[in-house]
Amino acid sequence: MNNKKKLIPILFAFVIITASVFATFTVKITDVYAAKKENRYENLETLTDAINIIEKNYVEDVKMETLIQGAVKGMLSELDPHSSYLTPEMFKEFKVETKGEFGGLGITISIKDNILTIISPIEDTPADKAGLEAGDKIIKIEGKPTTNITLEEAVDKLRGKPGTKVTITIFREGKDRPFDVTITRDIITIKAVKSKVIDNLGYLRLTQFKQEASKEMSTALVELKKQDVNGLILDLRNNPGGLLSEAVRVSSIFLPEDKTVVYTKDRDGTEKHLKTRETGTNAEDIPMVVLINEGSASASEIVSGALQDYKRALVIGQTSFGKASVQTIIPMGNDSAIKITTARYYTPKGRSIQNVGIKPDIMVKQGTVNYEEGHPFLKESDLENHLINGKINKNRQNRSDNVTVTDNKTLEDDLQLKFAVDMLKGLIIYGQEKAAR
Repeated sequence: MNNKKKLIPILFAFVIITASVFATFTVKITDVYAAKKENRYENLETLTDAINIIEKNYVEDVKMETLIQGAVKGMLSELDPHSSYLTPEMFKEFKVETKGEFGGLGITISIKDNILTIISPIEDTPADKAGLEAGDKIIKIEGKPTTNITLEEAVDKLRGKPGTKVTITIFREGKDRPFDVTITRDIITIKAVKSKVIDNLGYLRLTQFKQEASKEMSTALVELKKQDVNGLILDLRNNPGGLLSEAVRVSSIFLPEDKTVVYTKDRDGTEKHLKTRETGTNAEDIPMVVLINEGSASASEIVSGALQDYKRALVIGQTSFGKASVQTIIPMGNDSAIKITTARYYTPKGRSIQNVGIKPDIMVKQGTVNYEEGHPFLKESDLENHLINGKINKNRQNRSDNVTVTDNKTLEDDLQLKFAVDMLKGLIIYGQEKAAR
């Protein structure tokens, strides 16, 4: 009984102590919340103070719209290289560009390591014809340094009326010093897909994931099938990307239905899986290789990563650009917009390629093919009184063994493509022999 009497004050004291702990904790949370709220207002006051100081003291009158736009640009530039403010003019140009026709040089650019960098020149454009290459650094535009320039500002300076010229200063790895390139602007009309037959193999070159790119791909594939090709080469080299939706549609042509092509993860960790769908063009079984290089970015990496993860295709070339973030365009008032990074994307197997890129299954650097002159040597057919192979036509037996290939010029100028052709032929032969066993 005495023990029970002693226990009651102890329990009462424990309740008081516990209550005081919760009360103190609650006060701390409230203090923190109030501090955050107060800190936010202090920061906003800093912004309004800066605007007031500029309005009252700057040497010339400045429009409030100019100051607000500058503040928004500054905020977004602090985030990442792909987040930015689009003025009404820039937003209008962006919508035109995704449709595949616009005025300019024909290059895709990005800010890499704080330097304005060419991701890739677009084929058959002024930039391509001027010899610009993926990886070139643009250090000046019209003699003015590009230090701290935003992506949209650079685009605005590079674009202009067709027929006008712009001079850019290029720094290229392997060159002793920077050099100037003067390019005449033109209307850039992008044909997303180019196709041809190489040694009975279908060759598909996808230049950009613009609107309707997947439809162009399907049309080209139908034409190639009519020529009874027995393998496919999908060339994504120097493809800077484009629309995420088109990346999913293109992947759907080569993968079974309802397979994850890519999934995104936002700041809260919420995943969104984008899956293949019915396309009406079936190319799920034909042997296939994919070509990539340092200029293959974004949507190109999504497609090559998905085909690699599902072992649908052999990926050949060089490690890709390494952009694995999703940008969302959010329209604002006065026809402007904010382009902001809203998620990271991952390959079907959960690989993040941000800053590392897609690593090919087989690494092949770009170069040309040089055939050496044959050295003198004796073969059985050169020996006197050699036995004749009765199953081979005598004329055929005396033919030269020098290597000949269809579309020889293209393959000699492109080592990566030559390697892809040879590898695909090997895969086809191996597959046929395996099926015959």
